[in-house]
Amino acid sequence: MCSSDLKAKTIHKYLGDGYVISSSVGHIIDLPKSRLAIDVENNFKPEYITIRGKAKILNELKKLASNVSSVLLATDPDREGEAISWHLSNALADKNGDIKRIEFNEITENAVKEAVSHPRQINMDLVNAQQARRILDRIVGYNISPILWKKVKKGLSAGRVQSVALKVICDREKEIDSFNPEEYWSLEAELSAHNKTFRAQLAMFRNEKIRIRGREEIDSILGDLKGKEMTVRDIKVQERKRKPSAPYITSKLQQDAANRLGFTSQKTMIIAQQLYEGIDVSDEGPTGLITYMRTDSTRISGGAIQTVRDYIAETFGGEYLPEKPNQYANKKGAQDAHEAIRPTDLLRTPESIKADLTRDQYKLYDLIWKRLVSSQMNPEVSEVRTVSLEAGEYLFRANGSRVLFKGFTAVETTDRTERSSLPKLSAGDRVAIREFFPEQHFTTPPPRYNDASLVKFLEESGIGRPSTYAPTINTLVKRYYVTRSGKQLVPTILGKLVNDIMAKHFASLVSIDFTANMEDRLDHIEDAKTDWVGMLNEFYEPFRETVE
Repeated sequence: MCSSDLKAKTIHKYLGDGYVISSSVGHIIDLPKSRLAIDVENNFKPEYITIRGKAKILNELKKLASNVSSVLLATDPDREGEAISWHLSNALADKNGDIKRIEFNEITENAVKEAVSHPRQINMDLVNAQQARRILDRIVGYNISPILWKKVKKGLSAGRVQSVALKVICDREKEIDSFNPEEYWSLEAELSAHNKTFRAQLAMFRNEKIRIRGREEIDSILGDLKGKEMTVRDIKVQERKRKPSAPYITSKLQQDAANRLGFTSQKTMIIAQQLYEGIDVSDEGPTGLITYMRTDSTRISGGAIQTVRDYIAETFGGEYLPEKPNQYANKKGAQDAHEAIRPTDLLRTPESIKADLTRDQYKLYDLIWKRLVSSQMNPEVSEVRTVSLEAGEYLFRANGSRVLFKGFTAVETTDRTERSSLPKLSAGDRVAIREFFPEQHFTTPPPRYNDASLVKFLEESGIGRPSTYAPTINTLVKRYYVTRSGKQLVPTILGKLVNDIMAKHFASLVSIDFTANMEDRLDHIEDAKTDWVGMLNEFYEPFRETVE
């Protein structure tokens, strides 16, 4: 039994007709929507029910469980998946005495058959971590929502992680509203030497960094420069290496898909789920194309690394291959249960399966495939040339760069491009001034958050986990606390009202440090370092007093 129909179809292809594969289609048992359903006086005991509309599926699963020798639960390999398996195990226990859990990080024949041959018991530490999060969020939502109904309007709700994300967005909006732009000017000179034109930027006056604040200043500088000659003071040449990025973790995939493809976080995760659970590939049938897409580990299996290295050596040549595999450190607090997000078969190139994928599936798969290959390649090597030029007491600088060795950028093209090359110059050379280009600017406020920058902030602040970034943003938009203006996330008047109440009365709850600490406590439950009931007790008493 697994959690989706698509996954069931892919697994059936690998296991054959000796197995009956069926799906719960996600959670089948949960807390009721209409009431708190947490007995806070009795160790926070939850009251679970069959989700409305899921009784038919559960009855069908019970019937199937009665007619087989054993039941294997193959839900996703994370807290949420473990909890679904636990609920299914309890619901089916009286129909079959042999119920075990299996898990795999990729839906491939080897991974599925390996998992089936090594079933295990339900991991209650994982289940308790999920239960604690669910109960914590239920207590927060059901206690704060009535206050919002009373203060703002009926039907509003608050959430533990979403309220912090909303505060971050609203705080940024306040910064933007209170921002006062300041005027400044830049000055570029168009120069020529050896029949080649190039541009240099005014950088210093009397060996100190220059800041031009108004029209009068720029006119004064242009007056000083009139009739002056430009001479090369010195030339610095540096070799610069740019290393490849690590294979994708969830947050980085969401950020790159937002920046490069224009995908929302939710869209990225929906498409990644499709690629993970299986796509109908010509001549292969349903095929899992990527490893599990909720991970914060950059680790890659030894077998996958060897395949990548062989591919690089064969396709690009030995000079593109590092002596040893590139290794990447995980961020602090990362769970290393799963590999990074990678293709299940590197030789299944994006172009070879393009016809089997939708346009968006192809774009995301292409991103993941190229990132894995590039992560195991040598750095890009560039020559960077900086020319300093003097005109009286003014110093101008011109920069140029050229790529000496493409390295990983032979696979993964990046936003950085070569700057225009400069003419061959030597110290003391005189350079002709063709024209000056003064330009007025104004300082700009910090940008509004978008999906990419908000996910980056949440990740770096330790708020939420790979599975929560996309749902958090989606909830804010769905509740009309935030709207999208192009890619930007803009708080609504309603969002600002809710945030003001939360910030005034529940300051600790919307504190970044408090929320990040709660995430760590939930991780400690998963690692069997913290008792989940004790953790909820610690939270509940001060929270109840604040609510009252």
